[in-house]
Parts: sequence; structure tokens; C-alpha cells
Amino acid sequence: MYDLTGFQRDLLYVIAGLDDPHGLAIKDELEDYYEKEIHHGRLYPNLDTLVEKGLVEKSQRDRRTNEYTTTRRGTREIEARAEWEAQYIDHSA
Repeated sequence: MYDLTGFQRDLLYVIAGLDDPHGLAIKDELEDYYEKEIHHGRLYPNLDTLVEKGLVEKSQRDRRTNEYTTTRRGTREIEARAEWEAQYIDHSA
């Protein structure tokens, strides 16, 4: 996960957390978080990168809608990242 951009990590987390992770739902979720519009030219190439890296699987729901799910590798990467972050965060404060 170290070679992902922050935006790509956010995409991975959103996909893992959504019940119905398709392109527009992912886009809406990120727009809420970033408080600005996420353009298709930014969203879909980064989704494709996650697919190419084997972190996300892409399938076609219908002719216009793609669905995205985290792979086992993607889930392992998220868990490893959470463990790595936890060693630097003091949860008792």
C-alpha cells in the first residue's frame, strides 16, 4: 500500500466500506469527504490502477455501471496499514 497515493488509499477504504460500491456511489462518498467535486478523469483512472495492482476487482453490473470490490489482497493491505498506523497513534489520550 506504500506505493499508493492518498487518493488511491481513500478509494480502497471507501470500496471496502460501502455496501454497494459502484462508480457513482464511490464518487459521492469521496465528494462528501473532500468537500469538492471529484471528476471522472480522476476517479476512474485511479480505480483502474487499484484493479491493475490486484487490490480491487471490477465487474459489470449492467451496460453503464461497474461494481468494485476489494480482493483478499486489498483487505490484507488495509489491515496491515491499520496495524502500521496503530503503532504511531496513542489511543489512550
